[in-house]
Amino acid sequence: MNFTTFALRSEIIYSLKMENYLIVILGPTGVGKTDLSIDIAKKYNTDIVSSDSRQVYKELNIGTAVPEPHYLEQVKHHFIQHLSVLDYYSASRFEESAMELLTELFKSKQAVVVSGGSMLYIDSLCNGIDELPTVDPELRKELIERFENEGLEPLRRELKHLDPAYYDKVDLKNPKRILHALEICYMTGKPFTELRTNIKKERPFKIIKLGLNRDREELYERINLRVDLMLEQGLEEEARSVYQHKANNSLNTVGYKELFDYFDGTIDKEEAIRLIKRNSRRYARKQLSWFRRDDSVNWFHPEESEKIFDFLDKEIKNT
Repeated sequence: MNFTTFALRSEIIYSLKMENYLIVILGPTGVGKTDLSIDIAKKYNTDIVSSDSRQVYKELNIGTAVPEPHYLEQVKHHFIQHLSVLDYYSASRFEESAMELLTELFKSKQAVVVSGGSMLYIDSLCNGIDELPTVDPELRKELIERFENEGLEPLRRELKHLDPAYYDKVDLKNPKRILHALEICYMTGKPFTELRTNIKKERPFKIIKLGLNRDREELYERINLRVDLMLEQGLEEEARSVYQHKANNSLNTVGYKELFDYFDGTIDKEEAIRLIKRNSRRYARKQLSWFRRDDSVNWFHPEESEKIFDFLDKEIKNT
């Protein structure tokens, strides 16, 4: 970390006060986080920080379920459609940007709402993330081209040679994880494992986590209906508009990658729609498995608004 970054983070730590509250609204895709986050932000007269790793891209609107304009008009949102799919973004960059933003917001607001379902982004903001070097764009491009031309297996073998410890624990079917680990190995000359400390950072504000969930059948039905609505709103056309950039990691996203396969002719449209629904449900299960490992999450049904507000009032008043 250079001196400027160190000074900035030191300023962040000492400028925030413990009477500030970060209200984190998390849960699976399609559960109903948007409505509740708006209601809570209005109650506490505050802003919403999006922790969605795909809503940051200005080209993606329908498939990422960006809040409707009337929601954005009611409450100020941050980190919504401010980047291009061609830009590199990561949980580490989100952490740095969000902490800098919170420094300013907490000067005039007691509480700030964070809402989203991107597990690693929420974790990086609440617990911190290891300081890893910024990846060289040329190296990233080279590895992506190798993956596209040679497949994943040669890259797996390289990772096993460079960092056998990480190879034994990583999801070997996840090209994003393997490519990122190789990037760090090549840039630093050290195994990725050595640079991952997983030490939780102290945050100078109180974190209140609200987890939202529904009965499985109810959640799955909402997800299926939402996919149908996205298609009615023009998801296919939106996917076609970014198809030329499909190799970018920003577009390795449910709803887009299935349609890309349809455009490529490997599946038909009906199958693409079926896969979008299936993969969205699978992603919801993955989110719930991740969030349930966190004992600090307080779980509610999204429609238990009175119960949720009573809980928040007690937490903020008594702390």
